[in-house]
Parts: sequence; structure tokens; C-alpha cells
Amino acid sequence: MAKATKTITQAMQYPSRYAAWFTTTQALFNTVASFYFEVITAHEQVLLLSSHRALHALETLTHATEENPDPVMPLDAIAPQVPALFRRAAIHAALGSAHAFETSLQKWRARKEKAALKKKRFTEHPPVPPRTWNRSPTFYKGQWKGRTASSILLKLWTGARWIWVNVRLLSRDLPDGYEPGSPSLVRHGSHWRLHTPVEKTFTSPGKVAVQLAHAQTRICAIDLNLDHHLAVCTIQTADGSTVATTFLSGGKRVNGRRKWLLGRIARNRRKTGILAENEPDNVALWEKIRHVDEQVAHLISARIVHFARQHQASVLVFEHLGKLKPQKGRYSRRGNSKRAFWMKGRIFTNAKYKAWNEGMITSRVNPRNTSRECARCHGLIVRYHAKQGPEPAGYTPGAPLAWCPACGMKGHADRNASVVIGQRLRTRVHHQEKPRAPLLDPGERDEKSSGVVRSQDANSEGGPSRRRARRHGTGKGYGTTHEDHARMVAPSAIPRPLPLFSES
Repeated sequence: MAKATKTITQAMQYPSRYAAWFTTTQALFNTVASFYFEVITAHEQVLLLSSHRALHALETLTHATEENPDPVMPLDAIAPQVPALFRRAAIHAALGSAHAFETSLQKWRARKEKAALKKKRFTEHPPVPPRTWNRSPTFYKGQWKGRTASSILLKLWTGARWIWVNVRLLSRDLPDGYEPGSPSLVRHGSHWRLHTPVEKTFTSPGKVAVQLAHAQTRICAIDLNLDHHLAVCTIQTADGSTVATTFLSGGKRVNGRRKWLLGRIARNRRKTGILAENEPDNVALWEKIRHVDEQVAHLISARIVHFARQHQASVLVFEHLGKLKPQKGRYSRRGNSKRAFWMKGRIFTNAKYKAWNEGMITSRVNPRNTSRECARCHGLIVRYHAKQGPEPAGYTPGAPLAWCPACGMKGHADRNASVVIGQRLRTRVHHQEKPRAPLLDPGERDEKSSGVVRSQDANSEGGPSRRRARRHGTGKGYGTTHEDHARMVAPSAIPRPLPLFSES
């Protein structure tokens, strides 16, 4: 069985006096959590216990009972009348922060020891424990009750006593099929909202190799781009047939909006000429850029998952785009390109968890030459614009149309790349044997006297040069980065099943 979790955010409608009680409750929660963090720091062996045993140990150290009338560090000295469930929520918050700090400290010590072994100078400062606490209070069951689709009762601290208040819930209701968890009270600017984690259990979809062993399995191959179509998705069957295709546009509008905002930032900076150190500038404009990218990433990822679910696909496959570099140019052009690459990463991250919530898994393949390889015969294609004529030549990065001189395939270049991405996933799963390279005609071969060194030539009589062979095989190219004006590289000769590739 597998689990899918997500958080539902709901706005609340409440009288103005409730806002002060929300703030007081949060302040008390952080005071208690900070106190327990100090207790954990004084008794570090607590971190070695399980969550349940650590909770019991911390309550024994701080909470007075009939069996334990004199605790070592009483909580009542700083926060009397704290309910048990409120206290335990603060303990778990403190334990989480303590474990995170301990992990960061161990990693810092490991980096320091590694630098000492290599006799390198290590100037990195060690991590420090939290100086301030601004955690959102979590309400365990017993701190809330009477929840409906439009209201909930919360137990709040007014500064003098605990009271129950009824607040109205706005926005969407909890989704069907999910079990709600403990809600949290989170401040959003001057307003407060309720964040509720929800969880559902479903049958695990299985690994990619297991799913592709069945003929009825469908995969959704996605080609992410930077131009007009942000994503091109194709539904493919396990035997290689293409069932459906969709084009998700909006790239030009997003790039134009982002570039306009970056231009305003550049003009504002030019007026002053000096940027204050460690002080953010143009905060509102930067916030707008982040909001635009986040909105588009969530929108495109949701449409990808919806398209895959609509056609009963159980696997999503993307390119593994990890080292994209922005193109050269003015500040707004470089910044726009860099943030477009970041947005592609957000699309993949968002689609991954959204697909898992729908019972689908996500995989990635090598992106080398996905936009330069023909999905039918796997030869080099020609990318061109419609105005270049019926028989184009060369390769125009970012051009929308594709033509293969070898087999005559014509169609949309991004759709062709999407089909290639799906083929590579099936090839990797089936572990097909790589065939021998085709022999070249005598006139196409390079002579040894031309100075060309082949990776299979030995450097000495003792054996082949492993260093040269390894360096020759580590080149990386990214077929979907249309702005990279690199020379054309021949695609891989790994065989792939020939799909029923029909252009529409």
C-alpha cells in the first residue's frame, strides 16, 4: 500500500478580536517549543529515542504528576495551565527542530574533517540553533472539534484563560477519499488561515519495469520547452504506439511578462547605481516574478497530470535537465533565461507529487539529442520554419517544424521529441543490446594522417587509454534547450521499438 499526502489551505472569517487571540496562542506555542528545545539541548540522549519514547521522557522531565511531583525542569514555571495536547504538539515541534539541527551539525563536522584530511582551509561557520521561534501552532484532536464544511471550533489562549471559538471556513472543502490530520493556524500577512494535512491510502502503482511488462500500460512522455509551447505531451502504449498528443502553450506570454519585470528592476537599479549590502531591493517586483513562475508551474503540471489521467496513463516520463545554462546577453535576457530553466524544474517537481496523488509514478531519461533525433528512423532531423520552403536544410534551434531526410518524416519538432523521450524509457527498461555502428563508405572515413584521434585507438602498446576513452564518452547535450547554438551531434545508436508514428 502507498500513501499520498497534501495540505489544504482554507481562509477563515472571524471577528477582529479573534486575531489577537490567534497571535497570543502562537506566542504561547513558540514559548513552549523553545523551552523544550532547551530541555533537549540539556539532555541530548533524548534524540536517540523513538518519537513516542522521547515524548514520554520529555514529559517526565517537565510535567508534574502524582507519580512525578518534582520534575527536573518544570514547565509550569514559564507557562502554567498548558493543556496536554497543546504541550505535546510543541514537544514534537521542538523535537523536529532538534533533529534538523543535529543533522546539520553532523554534516558540517563531516565537511570539516574532509577538508582537514585534504589539508584545505575550512572557513565555513558551524550551524547555530534557532535564535527565534515563529512556528505555527498545531491543533491536535481535542484542541479542535465540530468541524464541518463551513466551520470549526478551535481552543485558543486569550492570555488569561482557554476558550472555544467558532470560526467560519471559506475556500474549498476537504477532498473526498482523504483523511484529515491535525490542522495548523498559519499567518498570511495580516490574515490567518487554516492548513490541514490530508492523507489517503491506495495500492502502490509498481515500478516502471513491472508496469511496462504489461501491454495495456500507457505512459505520458513530456517535452518541456522555453518557447511558445511550455510542454508537449504524448500518450504512448507499451508497444510504442502514439495514442494522443496535447500542446500546452503560454511560454511567450510568461517570458514577456518576466522580461518586462526584470527590465523594470534593471532600470530601478540603474537610477541609484549602488545596491545596499544584505538588503533586498525591488521586493515587490521580485515577488511578482516568483508568483508568475509558481502559478505557471502549478498550472502546467496540473494540466499534464490531468491529460495523463484522462488517457489512463500510469507513468510520466521527463528529460533529466540538470545543468542548463542561461544564454549570454543583457541582464534581463540572462535573468529571464535562468528563471525559465528554474520554472522547468518546478514543473517537474510539482508534476511528480501531483501524479503520485493520482496513483502515477514519474521517471526521467537522458536528454541528449531528444530534439535532434527522428522518432521513426532515429536519424538526424532538420528543424525549420515554414517560410524556409518545402525542402529545408540545416538545423535551426527552436524552429517548430521537423523533417527527416532519411525517412521523410514531417511534423512538429516538439512532438517528435516527446515521442523520442517515451522511446528512451522503453529502451532503458527492456535493456536492448546496442548494435554495431554502421560501416562508412571509404570516402567518408577519416585517414589516420588527418590527425583525428578515435576513442578506440590505443595510446601505447600496453593497452588502450582509459582516460581518453572515459573523457570521450562523458559529453552531455540537451536537445530541448533550443537557445544553445552547439554543433549537431549524432544521436545514439541504441535501437528502439518502431512505433506507429503518424503525423497529425
